[in-house]
Amino acid sequence: MHPAPRALRRAAAAVVLLAAAVSCAPQPEASGGSSASAGTCDKGKLATRTSGTLTIATDQPAYEPWFKDDDPAGGEGFESAVAYAVAERLGYGKDKVTWQTVPFNKAFAPGEKTFDFDINQVSISEERQKAVDFSSGYYDVRQAVVALKGSKAAKAKSIADLKGMSLGAQVGTTSLDYINDVVRPTRAAAAYGKNDQAKSALKNGQVDAIVVDLPTAFYITGAEVTDATIVGQFENQGGTPEQFGLVLDQGSALTSCVSRAVDALREDGTLARIEQRWLSDAVDAPVLK
Repeated sequence: MHPAPRALRRAAAAVVLLAAAVSCAPQPEASGGSSASAGTCDKGKLATRTSGTLTIATDQPAYEPWFKDDDPAGGEGFESAVAYAVAERLGYGKDKVTWQTVPFNKAFAPGEKTFDFDINQVSISEERQKAVDFSSGYYDVRQAVVALKGSKAAKAKSIADLKGMSLGAQVGTTSLDYINDVVRPTRAAAAYGKNDQAKSALKNGQVDAIVVDLPTAFYITGAEVTDATIVGQFENQGGTPEQFGLVLDQGSALTSCVSRAVDALREDGTLARIEQRWLSDAVDAPVLK
């Protein structure tokens, strides 16, 4: 036999052996301490921070009606119930969920996250999406103005009526954005680290009114500052409803899985039922134009 054909057969055999070796070589595990492949949504086998466990974050204190009795793990309150419903869809029962405290602003700040997702009334925005991922929206929300009964601010009927008022909101929130971008008051808005501080400022007369999301406004006026009233709510800006979304690390392998879970909960009516139970008081308030 001629040397050339023999050499070709040897080369072909070498290629077969090399392919076999590559196919048998150990493959790298998905990041996050889980053996699940990144991007798959196998229930209970996601690439979570801790294998077999779903880590959910929120701020402290955790306010009603979003969390009952400042206890995110209790399963009561709108966001606690939503968090556990999402976890269940992902294949993690209540015993497989751990909670972590993360300040509101830190949840969507740039940098690697220590949680799988955060739930804390964080509105989805293009600016925030530069630093984090968001799930599909789990709640459509509007912003509202709260003032003490009988005050000048309580008599406001329009956005123009608020321009000369001293207004306050929690720092980093869309509530503060609405003051600055929609009302554009003649006085600089007061920014507070916590909603509790904004409520105290309202009670003490340090501001004429505060801006919060509508369900929180109903809870404040109904249970916390009972001599306050809801002046009105703002229309959504740009024709797109403001939505709260679950916050994930930018580029997280879980984002699509979590979004699918939220979408499924919306489609089967679960989100609506949870909303009806915990946010039923958030009925329409006068619209400020």
